[in-house]
Amino acid sequence: MKRIRVLNGPNLNLLGTREPDIYGHQTLTDIKKRLEEEAHAYNIELDFYQSNHEGDIIDRIHEAYRAGYDGIIINPGAFTHYSYAIRDAISSVNIPTIEVHLSNIHSREEFRSKSVIAPACIGQICGLGADGYSAALFVLHRRFKER
Repeated sequence: MKRIRVLNGPNLNLLGTREPDIYGHQTLTDIKKRLEEEAHAYNIELDFYQSNHEGDIIDRIHEAYRAGYDGIIINPGAFTHYSYAIRDAISSVNIPTIEVHLSNIHSREEFRSKSVIAPACIGQICGLGADGYSAALFVLHRRFKER
């Protein structure tokens, strides 16, 4: 069984109430439940985690490496735009990682359009709402099958 760690950054614990016109009405728990159902169909085990603290996310990336995880899906939230530490953690572990954003970061304020995380990832999915997580899961599943 393959294992994927799903990491969520700052303020994503407020999904469902935080700017629902931008981020939708689904809570992070709703997204987790749906993603776990989809992962089960692919015979993939998920570890789902959210933190408002940069170091916690870095620690979870390092732990994923030590524990032999097969992939990472990360929604770094605002860390997207400035956390070279998270970027370096992803680069250091050599685990296929996909960056996900609920909103289209390229159609919002200028400062949101730049990701320092994306160059360390195999891809970035944005603007699809919660479906972006599903798309990332599908891509990782497909890559596992091709190996």
